[in-house]
Amino acid sequence: MPMNAAYENPGDLADVIPVFPLPGALLLPRGQMPLNIFEPRYVAMIDDALRAGHRLIGMIQPDGAHPGPENKPNLYKVGCVGRITQIAETGDGRYLLQLTGIARFRIDEELRVSTPYRQCRVAYTPYVDDFMPRKGEDEVDRKSLLHALSDFLEANDLKADWEGIENAPNEALVNALAMMSPYGAAEKQALLEAPDLKTRAEILVAVTEIELAKKSTGGETPLQ
Repeated sequence: MPMNAAYENPGDLADVIPVFPLPGALLLPRGQMPLNIFEPRYVAMIDDALRAGHRLIGMIQPDGAHPGPENKPNLYKVGCVGRITQIAETGDGRYLLQLTGIARFRIDEELRVSTPYRQCRVAYTPYVDDFMPRKGEDEVDRKSLLHALSDFLEANDLKADWEGIENAPNEALVNALAMMSPYGAAEKQALLEAPDLKTRAEILVAVTEIELAKKSTGGETPLQ
């Protein structure tokens, strides 16, 4: 989705951002994530992001392997910052919004703040390639990716818009499939932290093949 703001390098982004911990949520650069915001602390977060003018929210997963306190779970070190590109009020105190991913970040420090939501000082420089749309597309094994997707859909009796899939550029295809995948937090984090688009596609294919093998042998699948 086109944005009114241009982000061409890490210096175009705020180095202190609000973060929204959400298990299983994966935002990737130029991906689009719908959110239903209803908790008062996150409604306040959205209000403040709009008031500040940057419209930035950092999506990040709690670290389930090292959970920490229930009211303030430990976070993975890597997330993705998105800009609010659509927003609507529901009339009952909620926001329906869409985030468009910009770039991944690594947490340098979580700040002590008076806001009800958490804020972190972050670095984008480890992921400078995220600012270059469609970088590495030619390295993606599209045939393997589509084959794994086809097998997954068939095994789970699901349908897909194959015309749209066939017409999607590799970056949009890989990132959309990764974001929509039904896998667990650890797998989602691996997809997020993949060093490049080619590796992300390979991880997606590998995880899909593992889940298909589990299903064929009666093992647990993420759809159960």
